[in-house]
Amino acid sequence: MTEAETEPETGPGPEPEPETETVGSEFAEVAVSVDTTANGPRLRLEDRRTGRVRYLDALELETLVWLPDAHLRTLLDPSADRWRDDAGR
Repeated sequence: MTEAETEPETGPGPEPEPETETVGSEFAEVAVSVDTTANGPRLRLEDRRTGRVRYLDALELETLVWLPDAHLRTLLDPSADRWRDDAGR
């Protein structure tokens, strides 16, 4: 191979697409993947119905693990936020 025929430089290239799993029931369907584009890994959650995306880091996930059941039930009540006209604003 001559100098004029050198192979092009190859860099690290773009990040591969993260593997996505879907968690669903008769009430909801959410795509779950690990996002590594931020300062550290975090969970990427996408509501398949609306396309809304939320990222949760390790501290936020740990908070969910330690959350008392009564508080978690309050968060799961769709009438509190999801079905309101101003939800997500």
